[in-house]
Amino acid sequence: MKLKAEETLLSEVIHNSHFTMTGPLLLRQFLLHHRLLFRNFNGLAVGAIPPPPPRRLCCCSTVPSDQADDNVTSTSSNPSYVWKAKEASSSISSFQDDPEFRKWKDKEEEILKDIQPIVLLTKDILHSRRYMDGEQLSAEDERAVVDNLLAYHPRSEDKIGCGLESIMVDRHPQFRQSRCLFVVRTDGGWIDFSYQKCLREYIRDKYPMHAERFIREHFRRGRE
Repeated sequence: MKLKAEETLLSEVIHNSHFTMTGPLLLRQFLLHHRLLFRNFNGLAVGAIPPPPPRRLCCCSTVPSDQADDNVTSTSSNPSYVWKAKEASSSISSFQDDPEFRKWKDKEEEILKDIQPIVLLTKDILHSRRYMDGEQLSAEDERAVVDNLLAYHPRSEDKIGCGLESIMVDRHPQFRQSRCLFVVRTDGGWIDFSYQKCLREYIRDKYPMHAERFIREHFRRGRE
C-alpha cells in the first residue's frame, strides 16, 4: 500500500514540476523520503544481522619494549635512511683522513699517555681505601704528587706558604662528599689544592700548541 501511495505521489510531483518553480524541490524531497523508507525497510529485513562493531585503534603504549625497538631499527630498511647513514659514515671517514685531524689525534694520545700515571695514582689516593681522612701520604706518593702536580700549580708558592711539611688527604671543608689533596705547612696550617688545575698548567707548559683544545675536551673546571 505504501509503495502504491508513493507512486501516486511521485506522479503528482512530476506533473506539478512542469508548471511550478517548486517542482524540482518537491521532487528532491520525495526522492530523499523514498530513500529513507527504502533504507528502513531493508534494515528491518536484515535486522537480525547486527552491523559490524567499530574497529579499535591500537594503543602504542601496549607495544612491548622489544617490539618498539624493532620498530625503530626497522627504519634501516628504508632506502633513504640507508643512504643518509652511508653519507654520514663517508663524511666521518673523510674527516678522519684529514691530515690535521690525524695530527691532533696523535698528539692527544701522546698527552694522555704522558699524564696517565699521575692521574691514576691521584685517583687511587683520593678514591681508594689506601688513605683514611686526614692521613698523610707516604714518602713515595708525596714525592710523586709534589714533583708532578703541586710544582705546576699556578699559585704553588702561595699554597706552600712558609714551607711544606707534608701532603694530606681529607674531606674538603665546603664539599664534604668529596676528598682532595691538602698542603700541610710547617706552621701547622693546611690548604687544599686542585690536582686538575696542576695538570692543566703542566699541559699548557709542555704542549702549548694543543693544550687548550685538550683541556677543553678532557677537563672540567676544578677548585683552586
